Amino acid sequence: MTNMKGAVKIVTIGGGSSYTPELMEGFIKRYEELPIREIWLVDIEDGKEKLEIVGKMAQRMWDASPYDVKVHLTLDRREALKDADFVTTQFRVGLLNARIKDERIPFSYGMLGQETNGAGGIFKAFRTIPVILDIVEDMKELCPNAWLINFTNPSGMVTESVMRYGHWDKVIGLCNVPVGAMMKEPETIGKTLDELVYKFAGLNHFHWHRVFDLDGNEVTQQIIDAMYEGKDAGIPANIHDMPLIKEQLDEIGMIHCGYHRYYYRQEEMLAHGLEEYNTIGTRAEQVKRTEAELFELYKDPNLDHKPEQLAKRGGAHYSDAACETIAAIYGNKNTHIVVTTRNNGALPDLPPESAAEVSCFIGATGARPIAFGKLHPAECGWLQCMKNMEWCVEEAAVTGNYGLALQAFFLNPQIQSGATAKRILDELLIAHKKYLPQFADTIARLEKEGITIKDDVARELTEQGL
Repeated sequence: MTNMKGAVKIVTIGGGSSYTPELMEGFIKRYEELPIREIWLVDIEDGKEKLEIVGKMAQRMWDASPYDVKVHLTLDRREALKDADFVTTQFRVGLLNARIKDERIPFSYGMLGQETNGAGGIFKAFRTIPVILDIVEDMKELCPNAWLINFTNPSGMVTESVMRYGHWDKVIGLCNVPVGAMMKEPETIGKTLDELVYKFAGLNHFHWHRVFDLDGNEVTQQIIDAMYEGKDAGIPANIHDMPLIKEQLDEIGMIHCGYHRYYYRQEEMLAHGLEEYNTIGTRAEQVKRTEAELFELYKDPNLDHKPEQLAKRGGAHYSDAACETIAAIYGNKNTHIVVTTRNNGALPDLPPESAAEVSCFIGATGARPIAFGKLHPAECGWLQCMKNMEWCVEEAAVTGNYGLALQAFFLNPQIQSGATAKRILDELLIAHKKYLPQFADTIARLEKEGITIKDDVARELTEQGL
């Protein structure tokens, strides 16, 4: 690495995100073990105003700390990337308006609209993967020794595309969901995290885990029982808390992640999502309101610490995972962190070259996955179906192959296959035309065929060029 043991240069792409104060807090907390020379926050023209607000806020946080760190703001990604040691990515192609369309168009046909699951998650990948691959090309030229730490959702598919199509191995995908579980679950059985050993395995937003005490005794079932007594097990704030059917969870013998509710209680989660769609608005519309409030707070010239309201977002605590990962690579700490990385045999049910979200030891060489072993048929079936769906999505995102996009739709358990699924695919292609150049020919054909968007809100956003 260029200056691995010297002071570190960090670049955050999507620096105007409302989550950036989380990131700053994490770096300030770890400065003694991760001495930062400079931080660059990068955004695009559309995010300029937010970047300036959050950038000033970030600088105030550093100024309130004992450390002398300069926060640089730029719309020029290449300028920022020069000689970076770590590049973190937290961007949203098309901003929150794109997410609103991702959620509303499927709901308008009675199917799940969700940020990383179902049709919405697939389209987020279609918009994001080409951009992350462009970033990787810049990195090859400007900071060939840097590590890419990706939180951009859908984190699993985006990270895997970097390895598969970007041919970049120094990449780690992160998610806050395992962090939330490890923060909250120990309390449910009267323990602290350092008194337990966690083992995670699966895919991003689709993993399971087991828990042991320091004598090697499994305590997974105790935590499952505590969850059914109503104790808080750290479900992300953005997921409706619909408990799984107890007999099923006892049978699985592992703790599920929050997003499994969309698969194990699909009927109920869809009904809840549709109710919100028809009343208070989709999750994206609710987030937009929370985000507007956050940015009003960030404008306060006296605010120099992370506000409490940030915890209402689904990504709360993710920065702890990010900062700890970077500190673990820098200091060769061999810390246990759950990340998306190359499977390398940790899950024998998936090919070794595929990406998996697993417990790893993180040190100077990156992530070393901890072997989990084979899953039972039910979990294995789910896992392999989801992984093959992800591969279809990734390839379609790179090639713009319409037939493959359709295949991904039909493989996805949240999308009922048939004519309506094709219609949702077509409408989403029209809605996101601006961000899908790889599908330009297909979109031109669909426009010629007169495909229009049924949902009023999504249609108006599209007509306004948003």
